[in-house]
This record gives sequence, structure tokens and C-alpha cells, in this order.
Amino acid sequence: MRFANLTRQPDDPLLRIIGQHAADPRADKIDLGVGVFRDEEGRTPVMTAVKAAEARLLAEQPSKSYLGPEGDVGFVRALAALVLADTVAADRVVGLQTPGGTGALRLAAELLARAGVPRIWIGSPSWANHAPLFRQAGVEPVMIPCYDLTSQVFDLDGFLRGLDGAEEGEAVLLHGCCHNPIGIDPDAAGWTAIARHIADKSLTPVVDLAYQGLGDGFDQDAAGARTILSAVPEALLAYSCDKNFGLYRERTGALFALSPDADTGMVVLSNLLSLARANWSMPPDHGAAIVRIILEDETLTREWREELETMRQRLAGLRAALAAGGRIGSIDLAAVAGGKGMFATLPLSPSQVEWLRDRHGIYMAGSGRINIAGFSTEAIGRFHAALRDMAANGVA
Repeated sequence: MRFANLTRQPDDPLLRIIGQHAADPRADKIDLGVGVFRDEEGRTPVMTAVKAAEARLLAEQPSKSYLGPEGDVGFVRALAALVLADTVAADRVVGLQTPGGTGALRLAAELLARAGVPRIWIGSPSWANHAPLFRQAGVEPVMIPCYDLTSQVFDLDGFLRGLDGAEEGEAVLLHGCCHNPIGIDPDAAGWTAIARHIADKSLTPVVDLAYQGLGDGFDQDAAGARTILSAVPEALLAYSCDKNFGLYRERTGALFALSPDADTGMVVLSNLLSLARANWSMPPDHGAAIVRIILEDETLTREWREELETMRQRLAGLRAALAAGGRIGSIDLAAVAGGKGMFATLPLSPSQVEWLRDRHGIYMAGSGRINIAGFSTEAIGRFHAALRDMAANGVA
């Protein structure tokens, strides 16, 4: 039996939090761990435009036959037009549907490995799955510490200095907007400086755009990615529809590749299709079909954009309410106001995170990462009170 050679792997921290929260009998427990949008009642609703598109799909879909490894071509084209706009010439961009943004990132990693890219440089901290994902595909991640949790500031100069160690032809990972887990993005001048630095060093950017529309606004949230893509001959952009269409369980995403010319793009696409075929063969269609129907219908697109804007405003309001707590003990919540999107990471020690969970039923990642959308207005007040209680008890 070869299974005897295997060793047990550590539990995923997020899955552990989910299990602990579910087992907690307290009625007033707060789940700040799972990265899903919630309304004031704690629900993760299906968007009305999505429901309408599903009804149309149910009534009109002619077949459940395979679409091929490229997935729903109409979905890919509509998404590319929406995200990239007129940033680059259309004949320089190829794309295909993937199982969520994670599938897009995995495909990007395997393409880089096949192209001989040895390392990818990542600002730290980053999404917990970024480094393992690239490492397992054969591209070694190199972390660049560049976020100050206490002041909630992105250290642009530190990030650029870190990139000075990268060699020509290596890759760099960038969060397109609403950084996970910090919530702090470069400003317009910062994006321009990063784009210039990447171009000067001939690095390949991989942009992870997973939260478009939940930060400053839909087009504003794509500005950083567009700045990067307009400055380089080659790039990859991994896109997720999980958050901004609320299609979490449908695993709906896409990977776009920017090439110097159309001929090179066709070579890149052939490799992407080959890699996709060996991974998942054909991507799931349901979510992509929903997005395509929405984007091809002006009324549904408007309805979706309005609902997305309502979600964005809720997140901004919750973030402002959280920040209004100001300094509580060693934690300065006011600094959180400068962030965007669903996530923030507070400078909490593992023992403080554990104390808040055990004493007050507040569940978050051990790193101090919180999902802003996990709060209700009332829960923010209880969170402030819990931090005051922790400070009064001298928990370090």
C-alpha cells in the first residue's frame, strides 16, 4: 500500500474556523472568517440579476453538451470587453474560462512554469493560497514584506526595492484591487510607479482581479490593472466572478493573457488550452452562462451594476463604522478607514485572536484578518466592546 507513505497534512485554517464557528452554541457569535458578502441579517443573497439570468437559462438553454476547454466563449469575450475596455488592442488578448479565480491562477502558474519562469515575487502578506498555488505548479514564490498592519499602509518604496532582486523574465503577482487580506491598494501614482518598474525590469505581471466593483467603483477598481497592462508587452490577468456576481459556489472565472502580437497570442492560447485540458478538461458552464446572459442584456447589466454598487456602499459604511471606534488599547481602528473592499487585517496576536473567540465568540483568522462583510451594524458595537474588554484585561 503506497498510501502508507503519506503523512497527514495540517488542517486548513479557514476550514477550522468554519467548523469552530458552526459548533459554537452562542447566539451572538460573530463570523469574520469566511470571505463572502453578507447583508445586515447575515445572509449571502443571490443577486436579482443572477436569478433573472438563471430563469432565462432554465427556459432557453438548448443543451448540456460540452463547450470545450475554452469554456463559454461569449462569457470570455463579454468579460474581456468589460474589464479591459480599450486598454490594449483586442488582437493582443486571448482568454478562456476557468473554475473560479483560483483555477485561473493555477493555470497562470502552470503556463509560467512551462515558459521557464522560475520565480514569482509577491507582496507580503498576501492571500494564503497564493504562495502554495504557485509553488506546487513549479514557480517559486518570493515574498516582499511591504504592508504595515499598525498604520494600515502599503510601503510602495519597500515593494519596489524588493522587486530590485527580481531577474529579467521572472514574474510578479499584483492584487488588482481590494487587497486580500489587508484591503490597502496603491494609489494612481503608485500603480504608475509599479508599472514603470515592472516594464524596466522586463518582468511578467500576474494581476489577480477578484473584487472589482467592491472598492472605489467598477471602473475605478480596474484602473490599476489597466495601468499595468498598458505598460508591458506580456501579462496575465486572473479574474473571479465569485464576489461581484455572488457566484461563490459556481466557481466562475477567466484567465486572460496579453501578448506582444496576435501570432504569439495564439501560441499562448494553445498552451493554455492544453494545460486546461489536462487539469479539468472542460470548465463548469452554469456560472459563466449566467454572467454572459447578464452582460449581453442592458437591463440585466444595469440591474447587476446597481446591486453591486449597493454592496460596495454597505462595505464602505461598515468599514467607516468599524474605524469610528478609534484607538482601543493597542489597536488603532481609525487606520482601517483607508482600506477598500471586504478585508482588513488588524495587528492582533494569535493569543488575542484566541481570547476574542473564546471570551466573545468572535471568529477570525489567526493572522487577524477580518471579513468586513461579516459584521452587522450591531456587531460592530460588540466588537468595539470586546476590544475594550481585551485591553482592560491586558491580553497581549
